Amino acid sequence: MTGQGKFKKQLSLIDLTFIGLGAIFGSGWLFAASHVSAIAGPAGIFSWLLGGFAVLLLGIVYCELGAALPRAGGVVRYPVYSHGPLLGYLMGFITLIAFSSLVAIEVVASRQYAAAWFPELTKAGSSDPTVLGWFVQLGLLCLFFLLNYRSVKTFAMANNLVSVFKFIVPLLVIGVLFTFFKPANFEVHGFAPFGLSGIEMAVSAGGVIFAYLGLTPIISVASEVKNPQRTIPIALILSVLLSTAIYVLLQTAFLGGIPTEMLANGWAGVAKELALPYRDIALALGVGWLAYLVVADAVISPSGCGNIYMNATPRVIYGWAQTGTFFKIFTRIDEKSGIPRPALWLTFGLSVFWTLPFPSWEALINVVSAALVLSYAVAPVTVAALRRSAPDMPRPFRVKGMSVLGPLSFIIAALIVYWSGWGTVSWLLGLQILMFVIYLLCGRMVPTAHLNLGQQVRSSAWLIGFYAVTIVLSKLGSFGGIGVLSHPFDTVIVAVCALGIYYWGAATGVPAHLIRLETEDDESEAAESSASTATGQRPAHA
Repeated sequence: MTGQGKFKKQLSLIDLTFIGLGAIFGSGWLFAASHVSAIAGPAGIFSWLLGGFAVLLLGIVYCELGAALPRAGGVVRYPVYSHGPLLGYLMGFITLIAFSSLVAIEVVASRQYAAAWFPELTKAGSSDPTVLGWFVQLGLLCLFFLLNYRSVKTFAMANNLVSVFKFIVPLLVIGVLFTFFKPANFEVHGFAPFGLSGIEMAVSAGGVIFAYLGLTPIISVASEVKNPQRTIPIALILSVLLSTAIYVLLQTAFLGGIPTEMLANGWAGVAKELALPYRDIALALGVGWLAYLVVADAVISPSGCGNIYMNATPRVIYGWAQTGTFFKIFTRIDEKSGIPRPALWLTFGLSVFWTLPFPSWEALINVVSAALVLSYAVAPVTVAALRRSAPDMPRPFRVKGMSVLGPLSFIIAALIVYWSGWGTVSWLLGLQILMFVIYLLCGRMVPTAHLNLGQQVRSSAWLIGFYAVTIVLSKLGSFGGIGVLSHPFDTVIVAVCALGIYYWGAATGVPAHLIRLETEDDESEAAESSASTATGQRPAHA
């Protein structure tokens, strides 16, 4: 293995779009319908529209970054370009947790659904795996590892084949359930029995935002894309629009297809009665062949998504290592395959680790959703800061109306994190603040000659302020907090604070004369990393 290898540009628009759609269509659609219904009732349809709108906004913002700076692990590296290594370090940590645990979540979901055929995989009366079930999960992780070890094209071919089947079954589910559609279901307990707060909470706790978050794998493989300036924006937008349409139709078909007598006690019990939503409702309606296909797809879809994140996570690790705030061994790329294999080994190890406590899908989605949104939320601030500090940087895709889309997308991301509830916000953001303190204690040992620690802190203070404010408001608010701030006033206050923090972050990026954007392609970055430290600054134009 050598550090002189290069990423190989082998991914087409079709490959990249299927990566986006494949990452979006994992276990989310298979479990979320009943959880959204239990939290929001029929109004859960608006939860899907809100989630799709939020991710589309963030995706459009990412288009500008991905087209201008097609870098491996870009989700971690863009904050470094705009605000310095400290921000990249914080984003690297939270993204590594989110991505690596996502691989584990998807194999857990595959095993839970497979237990419909093989009950010995899951303990009776729970969703925890048996010893055999855990080894099945391990076997899937090993398969993902092997598919990604050879080359990115091997991974892409496998993903394209899986994706075709993944979309046939949801379309069949929509068609069949609409033949059993009962409009009365939308009125039996009112359209929005849990009010606006139910719609909002379903976005985070119901699994909606988790089901949508498949855009960063597109950014993570940017260095391996043919014609990235055109391909990345098209693939991002197509992925979000197509997935939103399918998700809304699936939720509508599920709501209307439930036998009305099952709603006698309200919507809150739907998640328990239909724990495997589309399989259980197919059986209740007497459509056994559809239940069979759903279980087959439920094993394949999460597996395909897990395979995508097994591919994307090593690129995030590579990008984090390139910033200088993670171990340099992970910048090594195998010369023959073009794969960052040390990073792939770490991804595999972390994925196995996340399965060790034997968690259920339901127990993990809230935390992972919030972690992923945090990694997305920085993008609008990064774009705004780079427009100030590097105005002449070539931008093949320039977002119009950024003065509106930027703050709006950040506010929505902040609200989604807040809606995840005090139990998630307190420890997740608290852990990020702890990582900030650790960086301060060790920061002088980080080789960032072009930017001193004081400037890094000044450029990143807005994010720590965002964490602190969100923790306080979450404790005082109505989403798992003590309720001092009632709904919807708590949501309004969070939005106002987020707006102020957005402008704070946009105004405190790295000064223009200190910004360091790479002018070379990723293919040569590993060889030049030591030289960059010696020479100090690089030009401000990418």
